[in-house]
Amino acid sequence: MTLKPTMVSFVTNKPGSYQGVDIEEWLANLPGNRLPEHLDLIRRACWFADQSHHGQIHASAEPYINRALAVALTLAELQLDHETLAAAILHDVLDDASVSLHDINQQFGKAVAFLVDGVTRMEHIHEFQVSIERGRKERAHAESLRKMLLAMAEDVRVVLIKLAYQLHAMRTLDSLPEYEQQRIAGETMEIYAPLANRLGIWRIKWELEDLAFSYLHPDAFRRIASSLAERRVDREHYIEDFVATLQSELNRADVAAEVSGRAKHIYGIWKKMQSKSQDFHQIYDVSAVRVLVDTVPQCYQALGIVHTRWQYLSGEFDDYIATPKKNDYRSIHTAVFGPAG
Repeated sequence: MTLKPTMVSFVTNKPGSYQGVDIEEWLANLPGNRLPEHLDLIRRACWFADQSHHGQIHASAEPYINRALAVALTLAELQLDHETLAAAILHDVLDDASVSLHDINQQFGKAVAFLVDGVTRMEHIHEFQVSIERGRKERAHAESLRKMLLAMAEDVRVVLIKLAYQLHAMRTLDSLPEYEQQRIAGETMEIYAPLANRLGIWRIKWELEDLAFSYLHPDAFRRIASSLAERRVDREHYIEDFVATLQSELNRADVAAEVSGRAKHIYGIWKKMQSKSQDFHQIYDVSAVRVLVDTVPQCYQALGIVHTRWQYLSGEFDDYIATPKKNDYRSIHTAVFGPAG
């Protein structure tokens, strides 16, 4: 599952619109329930950013305000607060306009200014270019992660804003020269996707990995994407039927659960192909089903129901409840032979 590409409504310029973007419509469709004063802070940030960036176009050929709103929408989808959204919208004004941190502090408050400053300081990560030399690459990777984790220790929202900007950069990477595509994709795979994983932001992690993979290994990406597309309709019906059957079994056992299904992301499939030295058609778990429950006992109860209903595949079981991952991810992974084998 990945985040849907961010959609922004474009209209002709008119009072209350920004470089063709209707900000009031954008605010009205912002995910989450927000207080009027919180929406007003975000609105004022939009006005300020638009005035500061007037006429400026980003390297991806889009107006700065459009990029800022796209990033803010990604953060809103993650249920981030109004200060985080305002900081994301204002982030670029320090570098690209004659605006000081003091100006941000005066108009938007200490918290927003702190976040803007934190994200700006994290931009220095670009000093550590991804190198093909192993030693240099490891040093750059470690130093960059250290800087980011230090910023995160003060306020994790700083890192979330940076990740959202990196995601938008990857979504618009096709407008840049090839050498820049390779640099940014490599940086994403080495630094940002692992950080999203560390924070447990799976939707951003999966999309960052797939986008970076599509630039770093385009032929492999196209082959897997084509194989997935060939079976897409059948796989979707298969998952829907499996989810319905499992939900019925859980209901019968009085296990309150939310069941959903998805195709595994392309980079994850490729990694498994590499680690097992197998072809795409030899990978069993291209499709995945997730069961969300309220308690740990329910998790093991659900596992028992799955293994009772379907034969499990030996060697494909991981208990991250008994042994949590370093980022405190707690779940049970198993693979089973579903209907039709």
